[in-house]
Amino acid sequence: MSRPDFHIYSVQEACVLFAQHFNLAATAIRLPGERDLNFHMTCEDGTQFIFKIYAPGTDQDWLAAQDQVLDHIARIGGFPVPQLLLSKAGSTTTPITDDDGNRRLLRTLNWIDGTVWAKARESHDLDFAQIGTLLGRLDACMKEFDHPAAHRDFLWDIAQTSKHREFSDLIGDDDVRACVTDILDRFDHGIAEKLAKTPRQVIHNDANDYNLLVDGNLTINGLIDFGDFIETHRICNLAVALAYAMMDQPDPLACAVDIITAYHRVNPLGEDEVAILYDLIACRLAQSACMAAQQYAKEPDNDYLLISQAGVNDLLARMAKLNPAIAHYRFRDACGWEPCPGSRKVVNWLTVNADQIGPVIPQSMDASNLHIVDLNGLSLDPDGKLRPANIVTDAIFAAMDAANAEVGVGKYLENRKVYQGPFFETATRGEWRSLHLGIDLFVPDQTPLFAPLDGVVVVSNDNARDFDYGPIIILEHKTSCGLTFYTKYGHLSRTSLPVSPVGKTVRKGELVGYVGPYPENGNWAPHLHFQIMVDLVGMGADICGVAAASEANVWSSICPNPNLMLGMAIDCQDIVERAPAKITAERSRHLGPNLSISYKKPLKMVRGAGQYLYTDTGEKYLDMVNNVCHIGHSHPRVVAAAARQAAELNTNTRYLHDNIVNYANELVATFPDPLSVCFFVNSGSEANDLALRLAQAYSGRREMLIVDHAYHGNLTSLIDLSPYKFNRKGGKGCPDHVKICPMPDGFRGPIRSDDPECGRKYADLAIDQLRAFEAEGRPPAAFIAESVLGCGGQIFLPDGYLKHIYAAVRASGGLCIADEVQVGFGRVGSHMWGFELQDVVPDIVTLGKPIGNGHPLGAVITTREVANAFYNGMEYFNTFGGNPVSCAIGREVLHVIRDERLQANARIVGDHMMARLREIAARNPLIGEVRGAGLFIGIELVHNLETKEPATEKAGQIANMMKDRNILISTDGPMDNVIKIKPPITFDLDDANTFLGNFEECLALVTP
Repeated sequence: MSRPDFHIYSVQEACVLFAQHFNLAATAIRLPGERDLNFHMTCEDGTQFIFKIYAPGTDQDWLAAQDQVLDHIARIGGFPVPQLLLSKAGSTTTPITDDDGNRRLLRTLNWIDGTVWAKARESHDLDFAQIGTLLGRLDACMKEFDHPAAHRDFLWDIAQTSKHREFSDLIGDDDVRACVTDILDRFDHGIAEKLAKTPRQVIHNDANDYNLLVDGNLTINGLIDFGDFIETHRICNLAVALAYAMMDQPDPLACAVDIITAYHRVNPLGEDEVAILYDLIACRLAQSACMAAQQYAKEPDNDYLLISQAGVNDLLARMAKLNPAIAHYRFRDACGWEPCPGSRKVVNWLTVNADQIGPVIPQSMDASNLHIVDLNGLSLDPDGKLRPANIVTDAIFAAMDAANAEVGVGKYLENRKVYQGPFFETATRGEWRSLHLGIDLFVPDQTPLFAPLDGVVVVSNDNARDFDYGPIIILEHKTSCGLTFYTKYGHLSRTSLPVSPVGKTVRKGELVGYVGPYPENGNWAPHLHFQIMVDLVGMGADICGVAAASEANVWSSICPNPNLMLGMAIDCQDIVERAPAKITAERSRHLGPNLSISYKKPLKMVRGAGQYLYTDTGEKYLDMVNNVCHIGHSHPRVVAAAARQAAELNTNTRYLHDNIVNYANELVATFPDPLSVCFFVNSGSEANDLALRLAQAYSGRREMLIVDHAYHGNLTSLIDLSPYKFNRKGGKGCPDHVKICPMPDGFRGPIRSDDPECGRKYADLAIDQLRAFEAEGRPPAAFIAESVLGCGGQIFLPDGYLKHIYAAVRASGGLCIADEVQVGFGRVGSHMWGFELQDVVPDIVTLGKPIGNGHPLGAVITTREVANAFYNGMEYFNTFGGNPVSCAIGREVLHVIRDERLQANARIVGDHMMARLREIAARNPLIGEVRGAGLFIGIELVHNLETKEPATEKAGQIANMMKDRNILISTDGPMDNVIKIKPPITFDLDDANTFLGNFEECLALVTP
């Protein structure tokens, strides 16, 4: 690149300067740059740097400001940004004089080893959401930073887009110049004013695809080049990044949505920012085109200036064809907002004023006169090709006749395969516009159609393309409260158009047009396509009647369910099925960020049967972690019991019903005396919370004894009793009213399991905590412990442990609570309840998870004495606890366990598993201990049996390797190094052997 205005240093000269000022010998490779000289330096010991020789006139104070930016980011945010190397003189910036007498500045930053995003994406599918997360966190970090140098005039500031008008005439391409001029006009006539009202701060301002680095795992590990940082509007930083990320993407908006979703999740955007974001992206592209044109006019041989211009011009052309309203709505949806503003208000108005809406067709819309049409099944041949309209018509109306219905109904949001051909193709590979946005009413052609409300005709047109609407009419409706919405009548007869010309006022009940015959109705079976629209989004007669499933949120907001006006008392809205990646995106927008997902590549499960789960692609997985569907996924007897009772009655416990007493009788019959009183709730968490209330009412105390690393539920009261939560990230530590007893871990704890007094000694450690409470004059209300410690790492309590503790707690006036939420209902094989392994009887037992086989159900079982103490005049009422449907389900679970001999199965299969696992452990040093009973098993992995160093990473690797073999296991324990096994207790010997063989193979693969 020729730069006649200053000296160009060779790589040899750069090496000399580098050694002279930084005392490091290195080789150099020249890197591209717009104005400054950049060299990649590699020293003899392998360390690498970026050595920069700045152009004459570079402001040293400006570089000092960059130093402060980098220091702030590294210190406050810990981001992957370059760090400066001090020169021999101890400064970050060193002045020199070049051979032409120009003052130059030298600077060196550490090298971040990675591939620039632009190159990496040429051969890999990159996760664009990373960009949003990085920028969101960076902008949040920079919110409080300021520097006088950042307040400057700078042509690369989007807020200064207007200044580029003087360069637009230099753009040689007529189409690009026209596009840029249009963008500049929009900026000057509205966008600039809106931008001025948005938040300001210091931003990086140049997160382009050559300034982002990714490592070998395709994870962003570097953001470089802070030379463009400026104090401006926050949203500009995101706009810059989006402008470059969207280049060369098959669906630029989908890419942008991923980035915006991630940004907003960590640094929430404002609606005013998102409203202009699409235009700001276009402004950045326009700036780039203008700057390249004016610079290229000065340096026609500077190829660096053209690096991204082909992408800029292409994206400008593509954005000119995109619908800016749809882009705005997709961006709003990415933030989790109502995509089309005002849609909810229209829906509410139609709901409230349903009695004011008239009929659209003359036929009765009573449910008995309606038939849901399977359009895909009737319209496609065995090869999936569309049958001729006359054959489809005969099939549809024959199905209606067979159902004795005058009106066939095509569902709203139905995913249809009948929309074929380029007309319905989208930018996303393999996706078509197939999601139906209206409701179809199949009636004979020439059926008259009426206006359900007063309106004005705003569209009257013949969309004559094959498989389009044919004649179409759109009415605009205005409400007295200032709302505007539209109704569309598609697939009409051509005689309808003179009936409803544009501009005509149509009164409620007046004729709008007629249902058209094929082929003039677009070549479809005769029907009315009826659709509501809150916004025509500038499309007029071409407003979409079908959309891509990936845009379901946006289009269902623009076009709410037409049954709001049709008023059919049938289910005429379909379920939108989404690809796993889309579900993940939806979760991030509308669900709390605390909600985790299993596995790096999440699974979309759509069906379960027994101990197996099935994905959306039909893959079958052996489920070894689900102790909720205790007697197998979707057990037919449980499903039937639920359906049978739900069809009869579901109410609450204030009415008499056989189910609650029958279930209570059968449930308490499985417990030893004096456990005889039931309280029904909706979950294990509710059960444990109620157990606390019972203990406090009985004892008049609040203090609690718990076991380390326990987890008892997600309510606030239970987080206080769960070291698994309060002693980990986000927790606030042990509360004052709680004391923690050491976990009785005979493998890793201070007392080994082979000690014959192990149980008593661990109990003594717990009793020490009890005595500490007593010494403070506040003995505990209760001691609560899981009968087997699940989150603790599948720890089975040593013999005598509970017996000693229970005796001491009761002597102190407290109660003993057994948490059976994880291990109850025969899972341990030899007994129905886990506490029975310890030969004790608790005062309170809590049940959850397996009790309803997936139905939300829980229970507390206690003594009459404790229940009476709780009966203090305050009613205990749980709206859903003990309802007839839940009790029918819970009772059926008990019956299935009995009838299918599943407790015995848990014992037999568990014994087989334990024996085989111990054989495998004897051959593999990675296994530190195998522990378990029935189908509740833990396998602790360690690097060294003597030091017990946890093999956490290998445990995770094995879990993912097993997942790749279609076997689902998981990890647990304080160090996450315990493989946990707790499948449905229908798990059989063949399943066990399948697991054992694959597990041993995976062990061999991760063992050095």
